[in-house]
Amino acid sequence: MAAWFEETGFWEGYCPLMFDEKRWAEVPAVVDGIDGILAKRAARRIGPGTRVLDSCCGPGRHCLEFARRGCRVTGVDLMEGFLAAARESALADGLEIDFVRGDIREFVRSGSYELAINLFTSFGYFESAAEDRSALAALHACLAPGGILMIETNGKETAARDFIEGEWFERDGATICTEFSVVGAWEYLRNRWLVLKDGERLDRSFDLRLYSAVELESSLRAAGFGGAIDFYGDWDGRPYDQNAASLIVVAGG
Repeated sequence: MAAWFEETGFWEGYCPLMFDEKRWAEVPAVVDGIDGILAKRAARRIGPGTRVLDSCCGPGRHCLEFARRGCRVTGVDLMEGFLAAARESALADGLEIDFVRGDIREFVRSGSYELAINLFTSFGYFESAAEDRSALAALHACLAPGGILMIETNGKETAARDFIEGEWFERDGATICTEFSVVGAWEYLRNRWLVLKDGERLDRSFDLRLYSAVELESSLRAAGFGGAIDFYGDWDGRPYDQNAASLIVVAGG
């Protein structure tokens, strides 16, 4: 049986809600933040010729922005529908981007990238923590000497701080009900999304494995990252503390 993240129907139903105009509009600022953190961490900037891997690229939001800045970009995702949309956007903008259908637990191009990214809480959905480590090990193998990995996810600390049991809201002409619950000893956050639109009902649940900063560091070490590992609380470079907006980890280099 396919995992929920391999179900085409799930992404077709939720894509317009996840990647609305606001999410597209924030991309340049996110890439600016990545550039700033890279300059601080590795004393270099992104620019023409920088080799970038976007792991779980979705519809290619960040791939497109990196390519506009002259980077050589590879976007990897399991969903062919996302990749088709990304290729169409790249073609419309006259951008050359290598979009690949692949599983991040297995995709490896050894030593090929100066920067690898996994953004928008795309990490932590596999069935086991061992599979998460496999994905991290594959990303490690993809990095060139001195390469950097950046992951943006929902940290266990901020998930506990901001926890709500659910809410109702409107988006893209749909009425949406979300429900959240803690599984185990804060091992997972269970998400249920109920979407009502045009007389149709979409109801899905999925679990996100939660990592604290120290737990994620341990997983990165087990996956082969031996250099410094830094944590940030947002793309402006603020610390990962009680005021953090998200968990951003920077490893390698």
